[in-house]
Amino acid sequence: MRIMVLGSGAREHALAWKLAQGRSVERVYAGPGNAGTAEVSENLPVVDPMRFDTVKEACREKGIDCVLVGPEAPLAAGVVDALRAEGIPAIGPDRSAARLEASKAFSKTFLVRHGIPTAEAATFTDEAGFRAHLAANRGRRLVVKKSGLAAGKGVLVSDNPAELSSFGAAILREDAVLVEECLEGWEVSVFGLSDGITHLSLPPCTDFKRARDGDQGPNTGGMGSICPVPPADAPFMARVETEIVCPVYEALSREGLAYPGVLYFGLMATASGPKVLEFNVRFGDPETQVLLPMIDADLGAIVGAMANGGLSVLASARAGRPWAGPGGALGVVIASRGYPEKSEKGVPVEPIAVTRSGEAMVFHASTSRDSGGRIVTGGGRCFTVVGIGDDLAEAGRRAYAAVPGVRFDGCWCRRDIGARFTGPVEKGRS
Repeated sequence: MRIMVLGSGAREHALAWKLAQGRSVERVYAGPGNAGTAEVSENLPVVDPMRFDTVKEACREKGIDCVLVGPEAPLAAGVVDALRAEGIPAIGPDRSAARLEASKAFSKTFLVRHGIPTAEAATFTDEAGFRAHLAANRGRRLVVKKSGLAAGKGVLVSDNPAELSSFGAAILREDAVLVEECLEGWEVSVFGLSDGITHLSLPPCTDFKRARDGDQGPNTGGMGSICPVPPADAPFMARVETEIVCPVYEALSREGLAYPGVLYFGLMATASGPKVLEFNVRFGDPETQVLLPMIDADLGAIVGAMANGGLSVLASARAGRPWAGPGGALGVVIASRGYPEKSEKGVPVEPIAVTRSGEAMVFHASTSRDSGGRIVTGGGRCFTVVGIGDDLAEAGRRAYAAVPGVRFDGCWCRRDIGARFTGPVEKGRS
């Protein structure tokens, strides 16, 4: 099978890396990819994920059997619709189902309509109604969200009325805004895979969205992640499957929204049980970078089963065998100076130190090579360094030991990824 991974981030590098290991995959392509994907796949730099003509032309030219879409923007814009119209199988939702991520207002209505546990919320398109709602809830800690896509940064949690009002008013100039109750608990990410009929759930992850240590600073797309999540034990995951995952897939089927692809359940584990914070309709970033090293399976075979309606056969063949291998993975994102407010790009990267095989790896995000062959940054979150170990503590030590091997001017990272589960890490470069 020939598979194209659409996108250029660290998530896409991890997907290409995992696909290249499988015996079911003849060739992996990345469109457009980055300097990292070039080491495990064939980059197709002419491919623009938001220009569907370039994607379709590459599929025809390379004889690609399936496209695995990484980022959310092309999904929301209808890339899967365009590919399927040409008879090209794709892993991801059509434009209608992509609203589960592209419109938080749509997904909230879906959750409430089907009785799926979620935070209480109100949606506004006018500033007067929004401000009146804030006034009626003065003193409460609230969550204000941009309804549309925001790269993980369109959320504010605060009890400051002025701050909430200013943030929401800015959103209302271009989009609807949701105001939710602030749920208390701990967050966990669960990824479901489906062929449109059958689904299976992968091991839980947690990402760390705040920019600075101690979960301080502004929200980002994610500064690190872990897999598995110690509190998300077997009884907890069984409850998630029974109360959330299965009912959601059943509701998608009833509404004609089922699709072959990935569904991310962003959950808050509260005192009254798990509740849905949000959906994504693709693999997460940086969760994918720690999830895939833990998956004890041929990703190409899974993708093929999702595309061809054979997931139940694949799941039956693995009955009694866990999808995840033992141990843990911990990822640390290395970002460019100024992220998330502003971001430098085009900064030369020093030669990346070779990490010990099986202990740590480096996934690139939007990197490229200049005319001299040097790797240069693409801005934002530039790399994810992932440590692998017998447990999360060992994975964390190996990840942070490898971080100094990735250097460029202005680079920085959080020093406490996973610390609430593994204990503090040693002080070092920030």
